[in-house]
Amino acid sequence: MKQNTLFLLLILSIQTCFSQSNDVTPETATIPYNKWTLEFSVGQSKGVRPYLDYGPEAGKYYSSSPGKFFGGLQPNAFKLGARYMIGPKFGFKGTLSYESIKNNSKNLSKPFEMQMIGFTAEGVVNANRLFNVEDYLNRWGILLHAGIKVDRMTSKTANFIENDHNYGVSELNGGLFLGVTGQYRFSKKMSIFLDVSSMNSYRQHFNWDGSYSENANNLNGQLVTTSFGLTYSLGKDKIHGDWATIPEKGSDRIEALDKRIGDLETMMDDSDKDGVPDYLDVENNSIAGVAVDTKGRMVDINRNGVPDELEKFVNNSIVTNNTSEANNNDVLIKLINDGYVAAYFDSGKSQPTNASSDNIGFVLNYLRANPTKSIDIVGYADVMGNSTANNQLSSNRAENVKTILIKSGIDASRLVIKANGVDDSVDKNSEYARRLVRKVVFKITN
Repeated sequence: MKQNTLFLLLILSIQTCFSQSNDVTPETATIPYNKWTLEFSVGQSKGVRPYLDYGPEAGKYYSSSPGKFFGGLQPNAFKLGARYMIGPKFGFKGTLSYESIKNNSKNLSKPFEMQMIGFTAEGVVNANRLFNVEDYLNRWGILLHAGIKVDRMTSKTANFIENDHNYGVSELNGGLFLGVTGQYRFSKKMSIFLDVSSMNSYRQHFNWDGSYSENANNLNGQLVTTSFGLTYSLGKDKIHGDWATIPEKGSDRIEALDKRIGDLETMMDDSDKDGVPDYLDVENNSIAGVAVDTKGRMVDINRNGVPDELEKFVNNSIVTNNTSEANNNDVLIKLINDGYVAAYFDSGKSQPTNASSDNIGFVLNYLRANPTKSIDIVGYADVMGNSTANNQLSSNRAENVKTILIKSGIDASRLVIKANGVDDSVDKNSEYARRLVRKVVFKITN
């Protein structure tokens, strides 16, 4: 009864696995994994019941002696099978077998032998994939199998009384067969396995010793087989089909969806905390507290490159002469050194735009008000064009701004030219973004 329950549970597992769409959908059908496997094994079959239990010979035939571990080793079962996996988890297997059930010469049973030539048709479940433990088991594997076994049984036990052990008599026997197989893959396409299986017969008239069983035991028998063998995976794929990496259904779509969600989260970041998401923010380094437009640009109505709110503060700071003058001077240095005051250029041009005049004038006023200060003039170009030309262009831009300051009365010794070449920090496909890096910035050095 217990064996029948296990068998039904296994059949339900197979049916559930078979009905799962990821076993038969075109998505998995096109995955190149090896579906055919050859199996060969040698093992030991033990007839558990029935044995002769009536008459003068009753109790003299048995498989194992009390106190012996499985009655000792006795290779008497040889099997050759082929398995085909119709999906990653479920497949079918057919096996030819030869078994010679006999007494062990080391126990006290009377001699007997029952020869069996059979064929087994089974469903197979790859338990690694069924329970999603492939990553944990690595080269190890577990297969569950169940089906129907049919044997031609022939008694080879010598008769004690006329025909009492049916020597030479044959009959067909059939029953349910189920088992579990543990595997270990030792090369890309080959594995060794240990299988433990049990057969419950429902058409067995023979006792295992060759005699006919009593009516109470008629049509009922049990056989246990333990076998050790090799499997070889057939196919073009380099890895044994039972261990092939097969993505789960929809995994590509789930991964793509995760990426899209991640991209959206990144796009919604607000690096400069101005209330405009980065994906809409053309100027994502705006000063906290300074008003910005819907694209994150600091408001600059007169388009001179300096945010209006900063411009008002700077103008007030320059003309203010009170106890906060030192603090105001630090603010001016920060504005200049952090690039808030810059000269901008049209594409391919080395002369600053007209709108940049106020910014250069701002630096000029600072240098006039601080005659001990020197300044680096740093030129940049966008990514368009070749690097050699852009390096020269950045140098020419810095040189032209230097010339403007010299002609405005600043000593050349206070002005240092630096050509920093390409600024690739913005999207090269955006013309508006590239405008922001075609520039000259300033650094107060002492």
